[in-house]
Amino acid sequence: MDALPRVVERVAGRVPVLVDGGFRRGADAVKALALGASAILLGRLYAWGLAVGGEAGVREVLLNFLADFDLTAGLSGCASVADIRPELVRLDT
Repeated sequence: MDALPRVVERVAGRVPVLVDGGFRRGADAVKALALGASAILLGRLYAWGLAVGGEAGVREVLLNFLADFDLTAGLSGCASVADIRPELVRLDT
């Protein structure tokens, strides 16, 4: 997450910036999108759900993740992904 704004600036829209850092909460995804990520990858979360509960486990972790994402975005004043802006995140240097 710390390097994400610099990566986004460096690629300057030439390629999508995909991030996968072991996201477990929707709030992490909101932050990553606010910092300029094009998309969030959920490999570890998906694998954990599969290991714990098979197909139903994957469904459950993804639904929980999406619910947390929606809640965080909504509480931040965002009605859609397009509303997620850099101003939502404060970077301390």
